[in-house]
Amino acid sequence: MTSFIAARHSIFARIVLWAIFTAAIITCTLWLLTNSTIERANRMALQRAVDVDLAGMVDIYASGGIEELARRIDDRLALQPRDGNPAHYMVADANGVRIAGDITRWPKLRASVSEASDLHLNGSVRAFAHATQLGPDLRLLVAHEYRDISGLTRQISLTFLLSGLLAVVAVALGGWIAAHRLAGRIERINAAFRLPDATAMQQLETEGHDEIHELTSHSVNALEQLKRLATAHRETTDHVAHEIRTPLMHLDNRLVRALNGSPERETASYIADARTEIRAIIRMLESLLDIAASEARRGDRYGLAPVDLSAVATRLGELYADSAEESGHRLELDIEPGVILEGEEMALTRLITNLLDNAFKFVPAGGTVWLKLRKGPELVVSDDGPGIAEAHRHRIFEKFDRGGRQSVTEGAGLGLALCRAIAERHHLEINLTTSEYGACFTVKPETRR
Repeated sequence: MTSFIAARHSIFARIVLWAIFTAAIITCTLWLLTNSTIERANRMALQRAVDVDLAGMVDIYASGGIEELARRIDDRLALQPRDGNPAHYMVADANGVRIAGDITRWPKLRASVSEASDLHLNGSVRAFAHATQLGPDLRLLVAHEYRDISGLTRQISLTFLLSGLLAVVAVALGGWIAAHRLAGRIERINAAFRLPDATAMQQLETEGHDEIHELTSHSVNALEQLKRLATAHRETTDHVAHEIRTPLMHLDNRLVRALNGSPERETASYIADARTEIRAIIRMLESLLDIAASEARRGDRYGLAPVDLSAVATRLGELYADSAEESGHRLELDIEPGVILEGEEMALTRLITNLLDNAFKFVPAGGTVWLKLRKGPELVVSDDGPGIAEAHRHRIFEKFDRGGRQSVTEGAGLGLALCRAIAERHHLEINLTTSEYGACFTVKPETRR
């Protein structure tokens, strides 16, 4: 079923189907033209034969009179060709009374103007007839039956049918082989974009000089350039983070030494507050770097591996359950086993812990937090806290936004922004869904548009 759906959406499959359809249409068109040509040629030959026969009868009458014409007509009727077009004659007076020939009734043809037309003899035999005036009271009609070409038509139809089937099979086979080769080359390019590692890059074709080769060259150059840009970006952010983190850590160490010197109580309080601010700045810097790294690798499958999300959620739930009791909260777990996801375990762990930290941070003592996991996967973290005001719901996942909520422990407002970046890195989407009370965050596969 999956391969059938993929074939429906494949441009190469559509090209092959169009080629087969075109070959069938061309074959049918040629068959119709051939049949039409045969029928037209048969009619033209019959008309010429009738005209020649009529001219001969007129000459006989002119040289031998009516008696000789009647005798020759009887001779012609007695010696009909077996494989030709049987001939029929009629010589009649001005009133249409038969004088000679085998046609008993004069058709609706005007002899005075030498009219010619198709007619049916004896009600069923189709023939072509030509009438002419021999004298004031004498007229002549010559008719030849149409040759039965149904056998020839059947043979031609059978020939075209077999030829058309062979043409369709040849086009289908050749198109499938060509499409399969092209699809394989395109798939290697797509694989290199999905997983741009060294192995995928080496599998890209470099032979040939067609459009696919040109596309391959551009793809290789683009991937290499993106790799260089990602490396430069990572090195720059790491260097900047190091240059900022190092002096902050030195400053924190100096503050620790200052505290060890037993300063006055007010001074010690200021120093402790400064250390808290320094640690908050370091956490904010690390969160910003994590967000940038996740956003830069959005859609990148490199580095992903099967992760037992059920085991991760269970482990984190057990850890948070102990701390929840100490803080006066309650944590309810509803985790379905066997939920596997392609991803980075550390990043997914960070996603769940951020959602749980966010819930416990804003839920007052005595409140409850729920952690639910279902196959899909679908992860739900909800609480019975004060929730988020409607005016702030649309920007809750933006950087440095706290959703208008205050807590005892203030943060930089980067937790949910990091959650969204990690979710998008794993082709997931995180949403704040409507609930009767508190806040409810759901994480599930992103909706394809």
